[in-house]
Amino acid sequence: MSHVEQSDAIETATPDEETEIPDVASSIEEEGDIAADYLEELLDIADLDGDIDIEVRGGRTYISIAGEPEDGASLRRLIGSKGEVLDALQELTRLAVLTATGSRSRLVLDITGYRQGRAGDLKRIAKEAAAKVKASGEDVPLDAMSAYERKLVHDFVAELGMHSESSGEGPRRHIVVSHGDS
Repeated sequence: MSHVEQSDAIETATPDEETEIPDVASSIEEEGDIAADYLEELLDIADLDGDIDIEVRGGRTYISIAGEPEDGASLRRLIGSKGEVLDALQELTRLAVLTATGSRSRLVLDITGYRQGRAGDLKRIAKEAAAKVKASGEDVPLDAMSAYERKLVHDFVAELGMHSESSGEGPRRHIVVSHGDS
């Protein structure tokens, strides 16, 4: 390879690297648009009113659906018991994005602020479990929860300087909080 060819190869590699960051940003925006379209169609089919908001934080798409107070009860049906319907809708929305783009999505769906409120509950649960571990010295198992909720609890427990580990299979998968030095 001559010196000229080498410098051409170097010059063509640089623009590709520069376009990687905008490509990621545009794919996240596309993901949000696809998800919002899917959810809007779902709301239309179910004859529910809701405003869809898309936000990108930390490289992840967050989609929230909110409505007027009189629409709240109808929208809350999309949350279900312990967020089970919401988790299913989130997975269906991720599948819609996968089908359209060919890429897996890590989007998070929230309806009427359920996940935000649940995050506060999970933080309290993590603090209580950490306090029990410190007081008794024994591991504290928590109730089963979704993968997203387990991730939040792992983060909260780590912030408290404690250790947590997931245990169990399928719908019984839960977290065990410990000192971590055993």
